[in-house]
Amino acid sequence: MMMNEDQVNDMIQRWRNTPEDKLKPEDYQQFKNLGSACLTQGDSARLLKFLHDEKNQGIVKSMGCVLIAPLVNEVVQKEKSLDHCQAAITHLTKTCRPDELLHSLLALVEDIDPGTISETILALVPHLQTVLLQLDDRKAESVGLVLAALQKQLTRLPVPYTHRQAEADEHGLCRCCNALAAFTKPFVEEVKRKNGSYVATSENEELRIELLKFCMRSLRDPLLEAELNRNRKSSLWLFATEIMATLPAIQESLSELLFFSPLKKSPQMDDSQSKESRACLAYLLFVQLITIDSFPAVFSPVFVLQCNMEYINQLLSIKKESHLLKGLALYSKSLESVQDNSLPVSLQELKSFYSVPQNLRQLLTDCPMQHLRESGLQVLQLFINKLDLEAKHKFFRCMLKTSNHAGVESYIVKNIRSQVEFSMEPGNANKWFLGKEFLSLLGLVFCLPQGAETDLLNNMDRIMESLNLLRYLVIRDKELRSNTAVWEELCRIKDEYLKMLRVCISISRGYHSAELKALREDQKLKAREARDAARSTRLVKSITVKHEKVSNMSPEVQNQVLQSALVTFDLMESLIVRIEEIAEEKLKILN
Repeated sequence: MMMNEDQVNDMIQRWRNTPEDKLKPEDYQQFKNLGSACLTQGDSARLLKFLHDEKNQGIVKSMGCVLIAPLVNEVVQKEKSLDHCQAAITHLTKTCRPDELLHSLLALVEDIDPGTISETILALVPHLQTVLLQLDDRKAESVGLVLAALQKQLTRLPVPYTHRQAEADEHGLCRCCNALAAFTKPFVEEVKRKNGSYVATSENEELRIELLKFCMRSLRDPLLEAELNRNRKSSLWLFATEIMATLPAIQESLSELLFFSPLKKSPQMDDSQSKESRACLAYLLFVQLITIDSFPAVFSPVFVLQCNMEYINQLLSIKKESHLLKGLALYSKSLESVQDNSLPVSLQELKSFYSVPQNLRQLLTDCPMQHLRESGLQVLQLFINKLDLEAKHKFFRCMLKTSNHAGVESYIVKNIRSQVEFSMEPGNANKWFLGKEFLSLLGLVFCLPQGAETDLLNNMDRIMESLNLLRYLVIRDKELRSNTAVWEELCRIKDEYLKMLRVCISISRGYHSAELKALREDQKLKAREARDAARSTRLVKSITVKHEKVSNMSPEVQNQVLQSALVTFDLMESLIVRIEEIAEEKLKILN
């Protein structure tokens, strides 16, 4: 019901004369309606004047909180009365009771319209800070509630991935992150001041924990998703540096957090989320080198790698480009400082030293993004280079048994040959790539996955690399013949492998030759039918098309594929013949 000015004045006078505990819910609603009406009518100046009037301070203190929502809404909508509304909110934050204001502001945060998330947060953050700084009781808990509520809303915004997207900041996430960093500064300073004394209160420790939770949540979202590059310092890069600076400022040791004392589970963050946060922390520290100057230099490269493998595994197990890039970069950087041929086989007993290569293998075989596969292959080679001989031997065995991918297996076989070449150099002889232990590895290399029924084309890379290794071993037989038992077993493995491979080639060639013959006959038949059809088109007025199932490939492509397969079989067989010729020549020389 609309009221005239006299009625409004009478109501205001009644409120002035009514003790706060006598005010009724309808009084609060009427006061909110009056304030909202002023804003709707564009009369925000009058509302501001009312709020500043000395005679109305009792009313403002008692019921002013109900005006927060309409005033903030006006600010978010960016109406002409923006300055008046901001001034009104500021006055309310200084006049109303902080606990009541906090309740009203939190309600606004939790009920943000999805279309105005960043605008609302940017409008609220300065006032939330003012209110929290006025609190005496339960300040730490309240700071935690506000930060959690704000970050929950920010997770609804898309994270800008490229530098250009971050610069545009279309959805306002970057501006909000900067606002949050500014918001926490006085509370960080409060923790720093109190930690300067010898006695830290429980309230102060609680505030420190809430700030730590804020930092860890920020590392996970948005920083884990963002592209961060020290050469292109975006807004999110600056936010990352603020977070990394905040952790030591609140007496949180980065080495403790990463290596010794994982963040305890909390209602805001489960264990996997905590691990993701620490993975991002490790990335920022060791790859982007943020605050690395203050990080203790006492940890050995192998220890750092061992600790980081947990985080690398976490990053590589999440199939998102942002996570994979960070995981590969952290893996590479952690390996760089490790001495070549130094990682012992005992490390492979650790779960992460098994899981990381398996995740890397999956990336190499399944990832559709070429730049990630190329980076993954470089990191795989770097890892292999760091293993000692026994560890290399065990790793190659594991990959040959578990990869189930000809390309990966081919790469491993190529590495095995490199190790054999190294082992044949003076002073490098060892049992892992020349002696008895080498035979168990060769048994895995010189075998066909499905015996005579193996698909040679799908396994072509592995088979060709295996034949190249076998040819090399036969040529360099002198180093291997020194151990009669090893050489005899190698010859037995070679003979069985080549025999089975010949059978497989024969079966595959027969099948593909038959397919090629059938294809050519089919093409001749279709060509004859086409000629017959052309002659009869003048005699018929309509043609009924018969739907037939055809191959996904055109006959021309099918012909090319089949011809290529036959050439591949010829190439394999020529290699087999050459290997046998070399073996016979060597035998004649010995005899």
